[in-house]
Amino acid sequence: MARAGTFVANIRDSAFPMPLISRLVSGYAFVLLAALAGCQGPAPATEARRVFRYNQPESLTSLDPAFARNQANTWATTQLYNGLVELDDSLKPGPSVARRYEISADGRHYTFTLRPDVRFHDADVFPGGKGRRVTAHDFVYSFRRLLDGATASPGGWIFRGKVLENAQGEPSDTAFVAANDSTLRIHLQEPFIPFLGMLTMPYAYVVPREAVQKYGKDFREHPVGTGPFQFKEWDEGNAIIYHRNPTYWKRDAQGKQLPYLDAVQISFIQDRKTEFLTFQQGKLDFISGIRSGSRDLILYPDGSVRDDFKGKFRLQKVPYLNTEYLGMQQDPANLRGDNAETGRALRDKRVRQALNYALNKPEFLAYFVNNIGLPGNSGFVPASLPSFSAKLVPGYTYQPDKARQLLREAGYGPGKPLRLRLSTVAESKEYCEYYQKKWAEVGVQVEIDVNQGAAHGELIDNGRAAFFTRSWLGDYPDAENYLALFYSHNFAPAGPNKTHFKSAKYDQLYEQARLEQNLEKRYDLYRQMDRIVVEECPVIALYYDEVVRLTQNNVQGLTPNPMNQLVLERVRKD
Repeated sequence: MARAGTFVANIRDSAFPMPLISRLVSGYAFVLLAALAGCQGPAPATEARRVFRYNQPESLTSLDPAFARNQANTWATTQLYNGLVELDDSLKPGPSVARRYEISADGRHYTFTLRPDVRFHDADVFPGGKGRRVTAHDFVYSFRRLLDGATASPGGWIFRGKVLENAQGEPSDTAFVAANDSTLRIHLQEPFIPFLGMLTMPYAYVVPREAVQKYGKDFREHPVGTGPFQFKEWDEGNAIIYHRNPTYWKRDAQGKQLPYLDAVQISFIQDRKTEFLTFQQGKLDFISGIRSGSRDLILYPDGSVRDDFKGKFRLQKVPYLNTEYLGMQQDPANLRGDNAETGRALRDKRVRQALNYALNKPEFLAYFVNNIGLPGNSGFVPASLPSFSAKLVPGYTYQPDKARQLLREAGYGPGKPLRLRLSTVAESKEYCEYYQKKWAEVGVQVEIDVNQGAAHGELIDNGRAAFFTRSWLGDYPDAENYLALFYSHNFAPAGPNKTHFKSAKYDQLYEQARLEQNLEKRYDLYRQMDRIVVEECPVIALYYDEVVRLTQNNVQGLTPNPMNQLVLERVRKD
């Protein structure tokens, strides 16, 4: 999943919307009133202790899991729905609505046996308003809906090209089969090892046909799921309220029904400084990420919490499934003007390698992001994945003399300086100015071209940017998701190969890895591919990101993971 940059908007006049309060007069309203009236002063702990309050600064567009393409939508839908399987704390897929599953010896056939006690939320789409039992037919419907052109979901890729297809190249009627109410079968064209992990994504959550048929496109704001919380109200742009699902099927190790919380409130403070101030006031229970405006205020350059804030909240950091990188277009077909000149220079591998050696990545991390992240001194696969090995995939370190030597070998020097054009977005301009300075030190002159996020993405996807900033946020926890960016059959705009990198050897290894069921052999293939990426250098891995969370001291059970998931079903507030 590519990210173009961080959205920042104007400061909101108040943190929480008062019009919504007057309408919440049923269910847990007595609890929510205290939380939603936070701008009037702190509420007594006995009233607000079981309402979890988080902020969503980026745009949230839908509560339909078929449109969970960004973090905002993913976090919101995760509280409302479940899938066949889910990730455990070590990011391994395990049972969820499916109490068990079997994979055939050839890796092409998956059989899921569903739990008998999972029910959809009570809603008026069902007879008598009572949620019914989830069956295998519901999953068949949900998966086919994901692939239906009328749905226009961006998530159909998790099945396309993987499940059985008909003569027209579309998923066949036999790709998903409900053998009975409790047994679901999925048939693949060929083995695809990460497939089970992909089924943990929100795209694969189960939805009821009755709700989708009643609400149509408005299902986005009338969600009906199976999850620990059920939808109460969405005052768009202001707040979303969920209530505890009283019939949730999960229990903890002691047999107590989950969730522990009574309600969840999502606010939409877009300004990060206001968000942090609201957190300091105790009106938010956690925030994710520290932006540049607050980073130096909260953290020392080494990444530790400043003395003024020690003990006031918990700071947690874990490796993130995100690689920040610079891409170099290998296909000149759509390059024009300065980009064409840049593209010609970047087709020389020595130039690409020199640009990499010229960057002091540890210095960049300390100076700009307070050491949140690890320097990209290995391949493209981030340090958060189990196949990562800096020892087995050595990358580029800061060696300016080596950079100058490679540039001389490529024919550049004082008499013929290398001039390049780097495309980026406003949020990354300061970073690019640092790269510009380091490249200038080895004799490379770089012009920075700043574009709006959407325009920047379009330039890259259509091959019109020769040199560009980008990031790749993993969709599922397997290195294949990162290495797919260099497979020649995945050229953008249809696929994720933004640089149009092409290597017959790489393609062979990639196709071999997709079929390899032995874990260690597959990891070895992944590392071979990543070493090719390092050698050929179609990208510069700048750094491997980290998840940073600030959590109030009274919140228990909220732990970060490399997917940066927000799972609230086991969270408590003391």
